[in-house]
Amino acid sequence: MKSLAKRKDSLANPKNQLALFNNGIFANGELPTFKQKVSESNQYPLKPNKLEIFQVNLGYMCNQVCTHCHVDAGPDRKEIMTTETMQLCLNKLKESGATTLDLTGGAPEMNPNFRWFVEEASKIGIQDFIVRSNLTILRANKKYYDLPEFFKKHNVHVVSSLPFYKRGKTDKQRGDGVFDASIEALKELNKVGYGIPGTGLKLDLVYNPSGAFLPGNQLELEQEFKKALKEDFNITFNNLFSITNLPISRFLEFLVASENYEDYMDELVDAYNPSAVENVMCKNTISIDWNGNLFDCDFNQQLDLKVATKGKHISEFNMNELNNRQIVVSQHCYGCTAGAGSSCQGAISD
Repeated sequence: MKSLAKRKDSLANPKNQLALFNNGIFANGELPTFKQKVSESNQYPLKPNKLEIFQVNLGYMCNQVCTHCHVDAGPDRKEIMTTETMQLCLNKLKESGATTLDLTGGAPEMNPNFRWFVEEASKIGIQDFIVRSNLTILRANKKYYDLPEFFKKHNVHVVSSLPFYKRGKTDKQRGDGVFDASIEALKELNKVGYGIPGTGLKLDLVYNPSGAFLPGNQLELEQEFKKALKEDFNITFNNLFSITNLPISRFLEFLVASENYEDYMDELVDAYNPSAVENVMCKNTISIDWNGNLFDCDFNQQLDLKVATKGKHISEFNMNELNNRQIVVSQHCYGCTAGAGSSCQGAISD
């Protein structure tokens, strides 16, 4: 499987994705737009709270091509953040007062300057230093085998994707052999202390549904995962985050191809939760893409919806502008406010 970009699919263009959101069931009034829905509960426009999370996408290159990927990542994606942009991010991170640095991709470990960036960032003294790993990259090549020790050395908080605790569902979503490689990687992380009580080395897992439906209760899923992984593989971890699949990129392609798009959007709208709006991640996060552009969140990044401020690049980072901006929304935002809500940190509402 190749990325949408490599296939030159029409949905590789963010404008075509947004056109889908702005027409059809939302244009004819069958479903309310996200702006209309939020206005009904007197929560529009969305405004940011204190900036807490500095999320940096180090590039769209990945060793996997997952069917649900909202980034459209893969081995054929060559967009990679340079050291010059990394340095700008480090400089602005210090100015921002953010307490969490969240590195993502693609597979962020595949950026050739990943280790340099981690080493430099760890000197800043961030409270929570997250690296989002797909797990299989840790076993993909010998040059990555020592990453668990490297993460430990820099007290990195590892957040790892694992669609399910069984081989069938995981490999269906992420490719043949992914489950076995992920289990091997988790064992290596456990071996150096990750996910082990008392070590202080945090290992969290991320679950997202394999189809066009909302995730189940996060706490119940966590208990299921912990029981199954412990009994079957003697693997332990700290927390599980359940994340709703947003109708973006390759998951949007799946929805359209399977004729589930309208039903899925209807489900998201029907599950709209006003209390989740108060805790959406765009309120405390700024997202920076591989080229240094600024976005309200990682999902807006993939739709090329830059922040509504004069400065739209990390080189123009202005805390006052960002604090007073209006958050950019579209119909994909329903994914973050459905049911218990969803963010890169999992469910956000009871």
